[in-house]
Formats: sequence, structure tokens, C-alpha cells
Amino acid sequence: MSLFLVAFIALCFYLIPTIIAFIRNKRNKVAIFALNFFLGWSLVGWVVSLVWALTHD
Repeated sequence: MSLFLVAFIALCFYLIPTIIAFIRNKRNKVAIFALNFFLGWSLVGWVVSLVWALTHD
């Protein structure tokens, strides 16, 4: 059970840029999700998707 909880928390942290994009109803939220999903494992891809999610449309 604790392994499931740790994995869930890690997944939520990994998808923070996507969650922010959907909450803010960004115009490019699907593209932000794709960038976060495919390149989020690298720190650069995660930071780029986070900055993209936080900028104004």
C-alpha cells in the first residue's frame, strides 16, 4: 500500500505542469501534456513544460 502511495505522489509531482495547464484552461494544454509526458523525465523538458503552463496565452 505504501508503494502505491509513493508512486501516486511521484506521478502527481511529475504531472504538475499538465495539472496546472488544465486548471488554468490553457489553449495548448494537450501540447503541454505531450511535452510533459514524453520529455518530462529530463529536467529540461519538465521545466519547459512548467514555464509554458505558467505563462499567459
